[in-house]
Amino acid sequence: MSNLLLRSVVGLVIEQGSGDMVMAEVTSLIRRRYREGVSVRAVAKELGVSKDTVQRQLLPEERRSAVDAARQRYKNRAETQEEQKLRREVIRLYRSGKSCVEVASDLGITPPMVRLRIPQQLRRTPRDAASLIGKRVAARLPEQEIIRRYRKGESLTALGKRYSVHPSTIRRRIPQNVIRPRGPVSPSQRRGPLDLPTEEIRQRYRKGESAYSLAKAFAVSQTVIRRRIPDDEWRGRPPRQQSVPQRSNPKRRPSVRQAKLRIPPTEILLRYRAGESASALARAAGASCMTIVRLIPEDERRTSHQAKQAKRRAPDFTGAEIRRRRARGETVREIAAAAGLSVKTVRKRQQEGGEVQ
Repeated sequence: MSNLLLRSVVGLVIEQGSGDMVMAEVTSLIRRRYREGVSVRAVAKELGVSKDTVQRQLLPEERRSAVDAARQRYKNRAETQEEQKLRREVIRLYRSGKSCVEVASDLGITPPMVRLRIPQQLRRTPRDAASLIGKRVAARLPEQEIIRRYRKGESLTALGKRYSVHPSTIRRRIPQNVIRPRGPVSPSQRRGPLDLPTEEIRQRYRKGESAYSLAKAFAVSQTVIRRRIPDDEWRGRPPRQQSVPQRSNPKRRPSVRQAKLRIPPTEILLRYRAGESASALARAAGASCMTIVRLIPEDERRTSHQAKQAKRRAPDFTGAEIRRRRARGETVREIAAAAGLSVKTVRKRQQEGGEVQ
């Protein structure tokens, strides 16, 4: 049955509501096409009906969720010839050494679309990407021109700015014998390794000359002179003797300074049992809150919820009391004025222990 004939038959069956056998065949065709991965829109377009008609013929347990539908759309798109051709072109350009940004620019798509079409096993590691970038930079840098400019006196930083690379990249392309020493140096250091008279230096050092005067006479540093003097003849500073740390007595405990309380501990305990908070007692006693808490037995210490209940205003006005007053005809504002509370607080307490009346 051709698509045109099938579409006409489906339209006739839907309009007249007859032909149970033909309707069953159309329903089975819709379900089969939907199981094959065809979307509701595509099935409706093939049969020339609306999407609602197709959805009514599908079983509830067979309908795809939003996530499954998105995955199926991506799978259907990947099976098309255009998508396969684009994927092959992306992989070919990526294997040639181009980055995702360059491949996206060549194909007129975004870099995330390029990364999505590259298999996981073909993706470059950060180390491979850095190596590839280094090879590109090395290929486009004129090494002979860099060396010529450097010999004329141009610095590594200036060359790096000229070629838009780091100075270390320029440094790696200049031979070692051409590199200029850093900082102000003496002419003797420019000549390379020094051939100093070691015996003469030692004799003059034994006669009393200092390492500073010898370094000044031979135009070298004191470290160079120090390397040519034996250790037993060196008149340097004696090594510092490390002081032996005194061992602390483990039995001796540091003295704990006890705070002087303005209120006796017995009175603090009585006032705490009467409902006063630890913070208020700490302010009255001139101590910290933890000091007051340590004076109270653990089985008598109030939890945070109990502390909130203890310091609340008008504790007698509970939810049951407020509901009884409401049943007698009193308004919320009248109850709040009698208790000295706000209307919002009265409404909150009204919900405690029961439903709102």
